[in-house]
Amino acid sequence: MQCISKGNRLTDHKTLRSLPLSEAITISAQAVGEVMSGRSLTEVLDQLEPHERPIVQSLTFDALRKWVRSHELIKQFIPKPPPVEVDHLLSVAIALFLQGTSDGKGYAAHTIVDQAVQACEQYDKTLYAKGLVNAVLRKVSLIVNPPEGEVRYPPDPIPMFFPPWWRANLKRNYPKSWQGLQIAQAQRAPLIVRVNTRQYTRDQYQELLNDANIAATPIEEVAGVKLNSALLLRDPVPVIDLPGFYSGAVSVQDSGAQVAATLLNPQPGEKILDACAAPGGKTAHLLELADCEMLALELDGGRLGKITGNLDRLRLSSENVRVVRGDASKAAWWDGQLFDKILLDAPCSASGIVSRHPDIPFLRREADIRTLQHKQREIMAQAWKMLKPEGLLLYVTCSVFPEEGEDQAQWFATEHANAVRLSSPGQILPTEANDGFYYALFKKNGS
Repeated sequence: MQCISKGNRLTDHKTLRSLPLSEAITISAQAVGEVMSGRSLTEVLDQLEPHERPIVQSLTFDALRKWVRSHELIKQFIPKPPPVEVDHLLSVAIALFLQGTSDGKGYAAHTIVDQAVQACEQYDKTLYAKGLVNAVLRKVSLIVNPPEGEVRYPPDPIPMFFPPWWRANLKRNYPKSWQGLQIAQAQRAPLIVRVNTRQYTRDQYQELLNDANIAATPIEEVAGVKLNSALLLRDPVPVIDLPGFYSGAVSVQDSGAQVAATLLNPQPGEKILDACAAPGGKTAHLLELADCEMLALELDGGRLGKITGNLDRLRLSSENVRVVRGDASKAAWWDGQLFDKILLDAPCSASGIVSRHPDIPFLRREADIRTLQHKQREIMAQAWKMLKPEGLLLYVTCSVFPEEGEDQAQWFATEHANAVRLSSPGQILPTEANDGFYYALFKKNGS
């Protein structure tokens, strides 16, 4: 069996109805390696088979969320850093121990040790390390799950890796809450869905979930913005188990992201641009709310299919929707017709959605923020030219860094005398019910 990629691609896993834990540990360790080499975890996971992804994603996410804590333990028993493949495999296995202590649902200690040793056998780069992995994990087991009466291993208050510059930014901008913010982002994010109100009301869909024995709670508002389609599922389930998912009844979307379409308040017949549209969740939400004329713009050609796929699944594809490849900071794609409203979900550090994408702190560099700032300003300036007088521009980032939020909004208002800032949430910090987002809404004065 060949478990890992040749080059940059995960390949050729044997199709099984249920993936053995040992194989999942192997693939997860290798996925961690891909992240450390600079690849997006989403890109890596997208290459897995449907039966592989749930367990591999869960293991990999936990390994990244508990990176600091697991490496304290690795260093305790292997003072000299081990080869990276062994390090990554141990980080996945130790996260399994740590997850068990936090939620009481984990695998038995002997199972984790046995399956991790089997994982070494499945990957030739770690075959030699079976004895080392076995010895380290047995010692870790005694620390994480000590005999009765002995002191449990004291956890790091922030188990997840955040680079020093990231921590410094949060400490500077959120001096009273920066630690709590990082602790919150190191937790598993809940599953939140958006009901397609063209098919069901939220109450009607909640009844469908109840009939399927899936408990859900309505999220009534985020940062003062009322929502009518958000549901939080107490116990996450695969999308295949969501009633009507494949017929477009519901989408997975964080409640903080659902604020966008609600704030923009689309009306029938309005011409609306979603300037950075992939994967299409906000485009779809706007169309669910009104029969508007949508143009979904995306620069990445590889992601255009995700937009059309989402629209097709939600039964929203029509002659009123155009999906176009183009750079939102340029005008080459534009036909000169002005828009009534523009949703600008700008490219950003994604520092507000770490609980859903724990690879982000490993991939970002401090210099990225300045580069992203420049791009955001280019897109905002170009979008303003495409907006009708009295039209609305909604600037959005999924960031908690003011450099990508309030600083940008103030710059824009200063640079554009005809921009009137309207009421909007501003910075939304992550909570158990929403990710971190920034919102600024502008009206264009003039005739």
